[in-house]
Amino acid sequence: MQPQILVVEDEDALATLLQYNLDREGYQVTIARDGEEALMLAAEATPDLVLVDWMLPKVSGIEVCRRLRGRQETSNIPIIMLTARGEESDRVRGLDIGADDYIVKPFSMTELFARIRAVLRRIRPGLAEDVTTGGDIAIDRVAHRVRRGQREIHLGPTEFRMLDYLMQHPRRVFSREQLLDAVWGSDVYVEARTVDVHVGRLRKALNKPGEVDPIRTVRSAGYAFEINGD
Repeated sequence: MQPQILVVEDEDALATLLQYNLDREGYQVTIARDGEEALMLAAEATPDLVLVDWMLPKVSGIEVCRRLRGRQETSNIPIIMLTARGEESDRVRGLDIGADDYIVKPFSMTELFARIRAVLRRIRPGLAEDVTTGGDIAIDRVAHRVRRGQREIHLGPTEFRMLDYLMQHPRRVFSREQLLDAVWGSDVYVEARTVDVHVGRLRKALNKPGEVDPIRTVRSAGYAFEINGD
């Protein structure tokens, strides 16, 4: 089950960046551009977590937090505040009004994902299970570990991200360009043939003699993850 995250952010560039990266992490994302829209969306479909900016048009992030906490239907939604206000008094106010965590801008996506996982583990533990399985392969994003059967697989960070992405979309064929965008990011220039090098490393780590290769090469198209190699 993919956690539903409501992102409340009026800065277009940051909203787009958050949606892109959260999508890549496997979350379902809805964007609200102001506090009024956020309250309306939360009332229509209760999200699993809210990321809300402090400074918003129409209704402030603090007020959004207060109103969500005041409604029975939304009182238990995990809320993380995003803000440029880093003073201790502001952090205390945000937490006192009902936020579960507080991240000061600028922040890294790695930190944000860790905070999201931590809040979900604490408040919605059923949504924080960050393990994907395919056949006899299991990938644990929180522990950053991969196992095949009883054997632990040691992967570099790029191979880990590649396997994770392929396993989230079993049997779907991705071109080298799509994998470059998903694994390296759209703003990084890497030659397409680099994908082949990392696929080779991934296969070498995953496969022992006699084991079925779960990574299928589709000629002139790209690569796919095949469960049990079928």
